[in-house]
Amino acid sequence: MRGLGESLFPLENAVDVSPPGAEGHRARMRARLLRAGPDALADPELLEMVLYVALPRRDTKSLARALLARFGSFAAVVAAAPNDLRAVDGMGEAGTATLKVVQAAALRLARAEVAERPVLANWERLTAYLNAVLAREPVEQFRVLFLDNRNRLIADEVLGRGTVNHTPVYPREVVKRALELRASALILAHNHPSGDPTPSAEDVAMTREVKAAAATLGLALHDHVVIGNGRWCSLRQEGLL
Repeated sequence: MRGLGESLFPLENAVDVSPPGAEGHRARMRARLLRAGPDALADPELLEMVLYVALPRRDTKSLARALLARFGSFAAVVAAAPNDLRAVDGMGEAGTATLKVVQAAALRLARAEVAERPVLANWERLTAYLNAVLAREPVEQFRVLFLDNRNRLIADEVLGRGTVNHTPVYPREVVKRALELRASALILAHNHPSGDPTPSAEDVAMTREVKAAAATLGLALHDHVVIGNGRWCSLRQEGLL
């Protein structure tokens, strides 16, 4: 059992390698965060503070900048694969786990916001959530949002993972899961790792197969959203559903 005050993550490298004056610098960032909110911190500062939770004796300022140089943005750092994060000198298990906790918390918050109201009346939050979940996936991932008869979210589940340009989808499995959850409607979503959300002919054909299978059991298919890199496409809005 952990003692009181013991860190959630094990300390790595007991030798203090933080630069002189680091404590004062971090105290000023904490004060600014609490006084003015998270937007008061630039990406390197926010990442530095997150890493300090797990690596209090490291030079997390330099580490944060190295991560941003490697991955490009705060969001990309947090979403990076664990093996890629561990490959950055100084990260280790503790730093990597901390960033994965941040990612999990952000996704749970976004999912909770989607679930607060009927999904169709909350389209901006839905696409923001799907973008957060799917945009940085290195391979195609097929998700289904199962809705009740008031279009509120019952569950969001991954029903398939594939390659960089293909995911096998079985309409019978989608419908079977909808019946198990007692869903009344569906929204399909998947990503294009290429970054271009334009639906392929296979995407359109698969969507129509799922729609036909769902209709035989009285299930509505509201849409199929394809997520790219910062962009998305609705098959319904494109007249393809």
